[in-house]
Amino acid sequence: MTTPSNGTPRGKYEMVVGLEVHVQLRTRTKLFCNCSAEFGAPPNRNTCPVCLALPGSLPVLNESAVELATKAALALGAEVQEESVFARKNYFYPDLPKGYQISQFDKPLATDGGLVIGERPDGSPLRIGITRVHMEEDAGKSIHDRFASASAIDLNRAGTPLIEIVSEPDIRSSAEAGSYCRLLKQVLEYVDVSDLNMEEGSLRVDANISIRESGATRLGTKTEVKNLNSFSGVERALEAEFARQVALIETGGAVEQQTLLWDADRGVVRPARTKEGSDDYRYFPDPDLPPLRLTKDWIDRIRNRLPELPDAKRRRFAEEYKLSTYDIDVLTASPRVAEYFEVVAHGHGDAKTTANWIMGEVLATLKNTGVAIERFSVRPADLATLLDMVRSGLVSNTAAKRIFARMVETGDRPEQIAEREGLTQVGDDGQIAAWVDEVLASQPAEWQRYLGGEKKLLGVFVGAVMKKSGGRADPRKVNQLLGARAGK
Repeated sequence: MTTPSNGTPRGKYEMVVGLEVHVQLRTRTKLFCNCSAEFGAPPNRNTCPVCLALPGSLPVLNESAVELATKAALALGAEVQEESVFARKNYFYPDLPKGYQISQFDKPLATDGGLVIGERPDGSPLRIGITRVHMEEDAGKSIHDRFASASAIDLNRAGTPLIEIVSEPDIRSSAEAGSYCRLLKQVLEYVDVSDLNMEEGSLRVDANISIRESGATRLGTKTEVKNLNSFSGVERALEAEFARQVALIETGGAVEQQTLLWDADRGVVRPARTKEGSDDYRYFPDPDLPPLRLTKDWIDRIRNRLPELPDAKRRRFAEEYKLSTYDIDVLTASPRVAEYFEVVAHGHGDAKTTANWIMGEVLATLKNTGVAIERFSVRPADLATLLDMVRSGLVSNTAAKRIFARMVETGDRPEQIAEREGLTQVGDDGQIAAWVDEVLASQPAEWQRYLGGEKKLLGVFVGAVMKKSGGRADPRKVNQLLGARAGK
């Protein structure tokens, strides 16, 4: 049991959380016009009469966005509706040029999905329900820190296609919220509907949180923490807002329904405005857009084209490759890493050795260089060849790591590097014996200590022989010859 900063036992209260996750779809153009959806263009470059809502302009729905949104909804287990309606969500904000946002309200694209993020203490699935997945356009961006005396508006983002994924209030801790967000991001990455770049705003989270006494069933008054752009920020913001609400209730106050902003530097939430309800937005169907009607056959075609999703891939890896749960979680965290692993494993034939190399050398190199695995200079077929060379004794493990480093630098094949740099393993007894004799002659005192019973020195001699040979000596034969020299 933990204690908030006011000294109240945390176990007295329960956190109730629902998340709204906004995901920008990977389209070339905006949702209702042909303006580029590219990130990073000069301010206000990607705009037109449609996304600025100038008189006489009419929106036309982007078919590619509908396909991606449907794909995401199906991957999240939601039921895609054959008819959904775009509505106008009316509110004023400087970065909303229309004065309204085109979204979906009472007839969303999809409903009733969910993600299983773990197990409950009794072993039952810990499932977070997804109320709805709906399509909408993004607003522009307000910039407050570029000019000393004024804010600026960049409307490039206005009109870019989003889906909003709204969870049920099933989350009971900041850790569960983090787990849900990470699994949600993984599923969306597998179906490739977005670049999911949180730094560029492609994935943003709004968190609705209330508290109630443990064991109660009635929901408390909720607040909403807006535009969280990291999963650790989601967790920290929820903890801070939970502590604030507990302190209010314990001192006789009341929680006010409002929208809050997260100050990551200070670790606190601050009020932005009184939270609106659906009535405040005066939703009504957009008169310029007919209902979106999808046929069952069209939805089924999208469903049948879904790739293998994370849960199914994890189960298959366990059955096919007999790897540990930890190995499987690491290898399936990204669909690209999983694909790379499978190509190498099938080429080499030893799944565990392949897993060790990918979780070690490959992932470490990608992290250090910042290179995505799809642009990695070491082709999976070449890594399989390198592992074959180690297994056959053509190169040692030490030499293999040197070869791998050169493969990263040059993109050359491992056999070319091994031949060019003299890294093939030497198994000739005469040559290895010469290296052993040279090492023993250079360390006579240590050799006598080994003969006298200090067996831990064997590793020192093996290492010295490997160093003298440039990593090329067969370690097995080195051990055999050292044993022969000791009269064993």
